[in-house]
Amino acid sequence: MSRLIADIRGLSVHFGEHLIVDGIDFSIQENEILALVGESGCGKSTVALSLLRLLPDKGCTVAGKVLLGGRDILTVPENELNDLRGSAVSIIFQDPSTALNPVWSIGSQIVETLRRHRNISAKAARRQAIDLLDLVAIPDPHRRIDDFPHQFSGGMRQRVMIAMAISCNPRLLVADEPTTALDVTTQAQVLELLDKLRRDLSMSILLITHDLSLVADWADRVVVMYGGQICESAPTRSLFSAPFHPYTQCLLASIPPLSGGPTHRTGRLFEGPSAGVVTASAAGCRYAARCDRAEASCLSAKPAIFSVGAGSHLAACPVVKPSVSLAATVI
Repeated sequence: MSRLIADIRGLSVHFGEHLIVDGIDFSIQENEILALVGESGCGKSTVALSLLRLLPDKGCTVAGKVLLGGRDILTVPENELNDLRGSAVSIIFQDPSTALNPVWSIGSQIVETLRRHRNISAKAARRQAIDLLDLVAIPDPHRRIDDFPHQFSGGMRQRVMIAMAISCNPRLLVADEPTTALDVTTQAQVLELLDKLRRDLSMSILLITHDLSLVADWADRVVVMYGGQICESAPTRSLFSAPFHPYTQCLLASIPPLSGGPTHRTGRLFEGPSAGVVTASAAGCRYAARCDRAEASCLSAKPAIFSVGAGSHLAACPVVKPSVSLAATVI
């Protein structure tokens, strides 16, 4: 039986008066890839930053619990938090061009991380940095360790970021849209690398993305977010074969089929409902204003998460039944 690596309970994030993340619950098991998906602005990256307590103190209020190894990240003292970042939990940011320091060599940046968390000499840290660059398939690591970020391609910079993130063997790696700026071939290479490292290092990965094709290929479980709320949570195959929540159904119906044919009976690519906007109100379901099946209760009360199928398939919609996904051929 797999162990629980991270347990997020009632996580809420306010920026001023705006509720960005609305009391969400999910967990991450040992050695699994959990995908957190949803359209831009739904709160995915805010959740990622919350897991490492990287959100700004000023103007931002975070509530709930983020339990990692039994410790609540949101309440540990600052000096202990700095020990946990990098060693217990680490992150790969969306854009390595801005995450890497342009005036430091990549080797010096990896060495700094190693020496912060391990009691080793600069010489030993450099040897380990070379080994890490070799592990993430940077060619000729003995020479390239002294190169600067601008001397690497986008895909190679992302590999450097991965080397830094795994340098202290974290239990949980948060990958915040790690392939956004990469071409399709490089995307596959980066995800293959992350999956290999997960297995070799017994590491769990929270993969944050809006690319459902990546989710279908690599994730073990999926959590779907909309407007700061969790709509649905399920094993990947269950979610793609029988989505429950109307928003999940729209997401999957919008994926172009592998055959190149239409995904909607009109012959056009399914676009989903266009009426309505995401509401800042926490009173009801955030998707209700755009949902053609919404009832009065959807607007007045936040729907509870409940079991809708075999295993751990959960959804937050009491008014619809599961349907076979139009995008089931993605898997």
